[in-house]
Amino acid sequence: MSDVIDPDGFRANVGIVLMHEHQVFLGRRTGGRGWQFPQGGVRQGETPEEAAYRELAEEIGVEQGSVELLGSTAEWLRYRLPPRYIRRKQQPLCVGQRQRWFLLRLVEEEVKFDFKRTAEPEFDRWRWASWWEPVREVIFFKRPVYASALTELAAIAFPGGASPPLPDWWDKVTTAGHRSAAASASR
Repeated sequence: MSDVIDPDGFRANVGIVLMHEHQVFLGRRTGGRGWQFPQGGVRQGETPEEAAYRELAEEIGVEQGSVELLGSTAEWLRYRLPPRYIRRKQQPLCVGQRQRWFLLRLVEEEVKFDFKRTAEPEFDRWRWASWWEPVREVIFFKRPVYASALTELAAIAFPGGASPPLPDWWDKVTTAGHRSAAASASR
């Protein structure tokens, strides 16, 4: 696999919000290292949409025929990695991710998730979560991007302004102590 890293050091990546009814898939990173949406790099010559379907199959074992594409974010969303997460010996140097987010809905009632499609599984558990909960569950430096992606995609997921109200914890989790990450996401 050859990652697509832009001149600023941001790796092209896709994020996947998988809906079932009014809930979203949330996977626990292998070894209990937090919860997040499926995501992964865009390969050379691959479109973001192709990458989303490939990552969905690789990370959670769901094939393209089991989902319906509802929409995506209009622009790439970025986050910068905290210095301790940057692999300085890796070339080209990757300082963060620029992500295109896709909203997919399961079209089959029963889907069996399979985390063992790769040698190093991304997830070891999963659960259905309320729409906004992943913002609180994901690692701190990804929160601004999760908040932006879910806010934009809510209009598609819940047409007619019927999206769930923001939870009481929203302002605390999305702003307090995370200003530098938010600034990186908006650049």
